[in-house]
Amino acid sequence: MSSMIEISGLKKEYSRKKVVDNLNLEVGQGELFGFLGPNGAGKTTTIRILTTLTKPSSGRIRINGIDVAKDPSRVKSEFGVVQQHLSLNRDLTIGENLELHARLHHLQSRERKERIAELLDYVGLSDHSDQLIDSVSGGMKRRAMIARALIHRPKLLFLDEPTVGLDAQTRRRVWDLIRRMNLEGTTVFLTTHYIEEAEALCQRVGILHHGRLIALGSPLELRQRLGMIAVEMQGEACGTTYRYFPDRSSASRFIQDLPGSERVVMRESNLEDVFIELTGEKVMGD
Repeated sequence: MSSMIEISGLKKEYSRKKVVDNLNLEVGQGELFGFLGPNGAGKTTTIRILTTLTKPSSGRIRINGIDVAKDPSRVKSEFGVVQQHLSLNRDLTIGENLELHARLHHLQSRERKERIAELLDYVGLSDHSDQLIDSVSGGMKRRAMIARALIHRPKLLFLDEPTVGLDAQTRRRVWDLIRRMNLEGTTVFLTTHYIEEAEALCQRVGILHHGRLIALGSPLELRQRLGMIAVEMQGEACGTTYRYFPDRSSASRFIQDLPGSERVVMRESNLEDVFIELTGEKVMGD
């Protein structure tokens, strides 16, 4: 698989504090990649560097073979960005927001109209084109932001917390859209603090902690390294403790030797278990 993103020796320091510390990472063309980390891990800084908004202290980045530092103007045509916070113009309609973005990318009149109509249909907003941004739901705003990011047909899409604040039903609708984009060939680089989102969507995930990449692999591979079966022991003295085992038989043998005073739950492990065991923290947005 050819690489869409190549990061080599990436470092970023603020006031001598290492925010990104010697990051090395490759994301393949057509991959749906999840980038996880607790609050302050360096995820947002990394994305800002990848999208040319922040300069690194050192290191090298290539996007689709283009050196980000040497050719920032050219590399911007390779990617789209959907930010965590609402970045649409609230004084304009959904259609006018797309029109403005299309003009900024120098699409000619006929192509502009065709592309906007195509994207409105793609994200299910054709019937809402004339509505002001503040008059539509959070899910519609998020889908409008995705449509806007796709206006210039980028090969790579950065999604920074794409479903934050959305209800469960709307979140799954956005998941379907993300999967569809990826199946049609778009490389997706996703940050999220919803662990189940990364587990549901991503082919591989990387976990960042204190600026360092501490784990990399598919959700299944990371679970296998930890143990596929989790045992929760709920005691009065020390709260809930966890142990992990490769299979149910070994977990059952362990449970049989426990004192009867503890309440015990045996279940399949998940990506959240991996995350907490590696970082000692619950995942939160930067």
